[in-house]
Amino acid sequence: MDDSKNEFHISFFRPSTEHARINRNMVGWLVLIWAVAIFGFQIALYVLEEPTPEPVFEKFESSWTKVKSNQATDAEMQDFSYASLSVLSKVFIDTEDKTALSNALSWSVYQLAGSTQGEVLAAIQAFETSAATITDITDESYQQQKKELSQLVSPIIGLSSNDVRTTILPLALESSSVYEFSEKNKSIVEQAMSTYLIHNQSVLTDTQFLGFPFHYFYTAVFLLILFIGLCLIYCIRTDGINAKFNIAD
Repeated sequence: MDDSKNEFHISFFRPSTEHARINRNMVGWLVLIWAVAIFGFQIALYVLEEPTPEPVFEKFESSWTKVKSNQATDAEMQDFSYASLSVLSKVFIDTEDKTALSNALSWSVYQLAGSTQGEVLAAIQAFETSAATITDITDESYQQQKKELSQLVSPIIGLSSNDVRTTILPLALESSSVYEFSEKNKSIVEQAMSTYLIHNQSVLTDTQFLGFPFHYFYTAVFLLILFIGLCLIYCIRTDGINAKFNIAD
């Protein structure tokens, strides 16, 4: 059979009629608009982004050299422990990074405790024992020990009582990590701080629009509206093309 006379052969990319050609071009333009809206925005984010450290990263940077060489003052140790706890308070942390940061925090707290080192260590060990045996985290004894440990350690690292990190602090301390801050963990912590405390930001992420960060509004709301709008345009234009060529549904 001669393919040129096959009326049932339809190709979107090689239309055989004027109607099909117009439809193909319209679909192509709509897909192009959609692609530019998605990937163009991602490219703009990449081009405009700048690494921006959290304020707590400055605390870490200013204290790290002295901490690493065991020459830090109490104030520098407090800044370091505060930075370590800030990262530990984040939701997603690599297991190895979490272990190293717990070592950093526990060790720095123990160094800052001074004459109360014994009391702090005993409180950490008591809480660990309680945490290992409970079956319900609402257990009154467990919650009381957690609160007491937080109240004991928070002033040592300069943490205010209304800081949300106080709820994480007891869970981040490890009695086995108080005596030494290993060289391996020092290396891991140094790398982890920049990973978790430096973020790429730009005018597209910092600008507020209708109460939302612009990049969130654009991806979560605008692109959805745009997709629906393009579908509506396609339907309206298809009706117009069909009417032009006297094609009835």
